Parts: sequence; C-alpha cells; structure tokens
Amino acid sequence: MSSSELLGSPLPRRAVLLGSAALAAAPILGRAASASALVRSGRPSLTHGIQAGDVTASSGTIWTRADRASQMIVEVAGDPSFRNARRLPGPHLRQSADFTGKTVLRGLPSGQDIYYRVTALDDDRASEPIIGHFRTPSRARKDITFLWSGDLAGQGWGIDTARGGYRIFEAMKALEPDFFLHNGDNIYADGPITETQALPDGSLWHNVVTPEKAKVAETLAEYRGNYKYNLLDAKLRAFYADVALIAQWDDHETRNNWYPGEILTDSAYTEKRVDVLARRARQAFHEYQPLNPSYDDEGRIYRVLHQGPLLDVFVLDMRWYRDANSTNKQTANDGGILGRTQAEWLKRELAASKATWKVLAADMPLTDVVNDATEGTANFEAIAQDDNGRPLGREIQFADIFTFLKRHDIRNVVWLTTDVHYTAAYYFDPATAAYSDFNPFWQFTTGPLHAGAFPASKVDTTFGAQTKFVKAPTLANTAPDTEYQFFGEVKIAADTGKLRVNLRDNSGAVLWSTELEPHRR
Repeated sequence: MSSSELLGSPLPRRAVLLGSAALAAAPILGRAASASALVRSGRPSLTHGIQAGDVTASSGTIWTRADRASQMIVEVAGDPSFRNARRLPGPHLRQSADFTGKTVLRGLPSGQDIYYRVTALDDDRASEPIIGHFRTPSRARKDITFLWSGDLAGQGWGIDTARGGYRIFEAMKALEPDFFLHNGDNIYADGPITETQALPDGSLWHNVVTPEKAKVAETLAEYRGNYKYNLLDAKLRAFYADVALIAQWDDHETRNNWYPGEILTDSAYTEKRVDVLARRARQAFHEYQPLNPSYDDEGRIYRVLHQGPLLDVFVLDMRWYRDANSTNKQTANDGGILGRTQAEWLKRELAASKATWKVLAADMPLTDVVNDATEGTANFEAIAQDDNGRPLGREIQFADIFTFLKRHDIRNVVWLTTDVHYTAAYYFDPATAAYSDFNPFWQFTTGPLHAGAFPASKVDTTFGAQTKFVKAPTLANTAPDTEYQFFGEVKIAADTGKLRVNLRDNSGAVLWSTELEPHRR
C-alpha cells in the first residue's frame, strides 16, 4: 500500500497541538462522568490512553488498553480533521494480555505529522475514540529535536494531584519534540506507594494509591498494575498521546539492582528467584510499552531506530544479559553488562550506520560509580568501580567497544543515560585516561522525571571522564516538587549537522548546554 493510498492526502505540518479539545472527548482524559456513562451503556472503554512508539520513516506502533475483550481499531490521517482517513482493523484485545494491544502502521510518508484515532469494538458497540499524533522522521536532512529522561514514581513519590501530578511532562510537551527516549525505570515495581509521604518541612505528600502499588510487585498482575498506575496521570497521558516514544528498561521494572540468577534475601518478597520475577516483569513491559511487536515474541529490548540521515538511536539492554554484580575487578571479559551477543550486535550496527550521529541510549552510566548495597555487600551495579586504573570487570567490555569505534573510524558517537537521579555532562578524554585507545566522546546524564533526587556519585577516570556540569541536591531522596527533576533535549541542525544538548529542569529552563561539531571524513 502506498503512502497516498494509506492516508488519502498529502500531510501538512501540524495545524493544532493535540491534548486539549481533541483529547478531551476521550474517556480516559475526560471527566469521570463520561467513563461512568460508558459503563452504564455497556460500551467498551479505553482505560489508559494511547501511545505511539518505535516510529521510523515509514511506520509506527500504536498501543492501547481496553476494559474488556474487544478489537482495536485505528484510523490514520494526514490532518486532525481526519478527512480521507483510512480505517485499519487491529488485534483482538484479550484477557491473556490484560486487554492491551498494538497495531503497526506501515507505508507512512516520511517527515510528516501523522494523526491517529483509536477505538475498541465489542460486537457492534464502540468505545469513545482517543486521538493521538506523532511525527515520522524524514529521509532527507531535516532538523531533529528529541528529549530523554527516566525514573518515574520512585522512592514512594507517586501522583499527588494537588501538586500537579507528573508535571514535568507538561514542560516536555510544550517543546513539541519529534520523539521521547524513556531511558529506563518506567516504573518502580519494587517501590510501594502509600497514601502519604513526609516532606522536610513537616507537610505531607498525598499519593493516589492503588491495590497493585501497595506492595512490591511479584505477580504478573502487580507488574502490570505499576504501568497502569503511572497512566492514571493526565499530563503523562497527554504527552504520550502527542509524542512518539522509544522505550527502554533498567532495574526498577523488575527489582532494584537485579541481575540474572540472583536469589533474594529481602523479606518483602515471597518469590526469591529473580529470574522468575524478571520473566513476569519483561512480559508486562512488552505488554504496556509501544515497542514494535516484532520484538515481543523474543522479549528483546535492544534495537536500533533509524531516524533519517542525521541520527540513529541504539537502545541498549544492560540488565537481561549482564553478569552478576560483584567487586567488578575481573581481569577478563566474561560477558560484561551487555552479554557477548548484544555487544557484537552493537558493533555490527554501529559499523553499518550511515547516520551522521550515533546516539547510544544506555540505561546505566559509563563513569558514575554506582554501588549495589541492596544485599549488604560492597558490590558494584554499573560499569565503573572507582579505582581509576586500567579497565577491570565490566570496564573491559567497554574498552573493547571504544577501541572498536576508533579502529573503524566510527565518529560522532554520543552516550545518553539516566539512572543516578541528577543531571550532568562528562567529556571522555583519552589524553587524561588510564586507558587511552579511543576517540574522545561525551556522556550526558539526566533524570529523574518524577522520583527522589540524589547527590552526585563519584566519577571514575579510567576512561578520562571530566565533569563539565552537574546539578544535584545535597540531600538524598529530595522530593519531586523541587527543582531537582530533570530531562535532556537534543537538537540536530539539518544545515550544519551540529548537535546541541540542553539539560533542563522540570520547569523547562535550560541549566546548561553545549554544541558538538560533527566529525567529517
């Protein structure tokens, strides 16, 4: 099917910003009375909004959830009036997948705004529709803007509607990005949400609460409930309805600092086998995130998203394939944090990339020293171990990757991460490194979206990391209603190819920025 056949007319630039009048008709975004009326009428309802994800120049994946067994129907058009819209029957939303489903739109035109409308059909009864929007990357050189961050609803800080809920999503939506990279910790499955949480001034934070968030997640239903909890927030739903998502995971989608084969001693868990918990967590992640369903059957999260001639985004999985957390002093690469298969995949994809910029979305930082004290040990959770010397442990795998990039003259590589709950910028300089067989590069760190913020970690200088900027609180678990909630913005100029990084706080204010010149062969 051609683009014109699919959409019926050429696609103009976006005429209106979705999320206000267009979205108000949807039951999940409208008044409670509207949802009640649907229940009384016996019609199905879309319970947790819509999302678009893994968007390419010609395709995109649409996600939704209904309240019952029904069929997902998607209409797609080139303008918000839905003139000449095409109606695409999607999958049946079944109880086995918690009534979630995805429809892949193919044959889309590149570099255009796409409008879609989702309903659930139960026999001849249709739900109220929800309208969404996303933008396909251009096959030609065109300006790109995207955002990244992570860490949502952590440390007991849930949705306090009186304080604006997840208000950072409103600031991000105002920037009208092409897409959002959620860098991990989409949920805190190991973090129960209670009705109140004390603030330093003696006042109380009042959380929305649900049964699934009353304890640590162990069952599939509890993991699913964590995603449903976050989707109760109106600002988050409006953002996801308007901006395409690239979803990644880290540890809290399962349990803090987990690794394959781990056996828990934590009394909060009746299921002690992390591998059992991780399988349930991974299923819920794939059910509730708009990854292209081609990755669902194998449960894969690492992938590359081509965003036109200026950008490729490489999404890493530093959790499922990792070795055990340890003192991280091994002298040989035993699979590291990526595992051998993923590491070799990454090298092949980087070598094959024709894009000017290669952005590596890493759910763990390269240089920040992250300890794993969850089981009373002195082990390390991330890559660095604070000895500042030659590469050891997980550093060996990354020394190999950095040297591979240099040997094959693969330039313009930028690393983006979250995880540590503050924002920072690091320049990796081989001239000051203990291991120097690599080309210079940058890592930019941001987050949290809505969680406790923490003081900055130590910086390991094995790879010559130099701190160019950092903003972090002095007190651990600083609340989300402070200035210490962060996201990052990346802007790539079509005419010059330059890449600008803006580190922003939850008001949208720019805290620090830098512009990188592309290396040209």
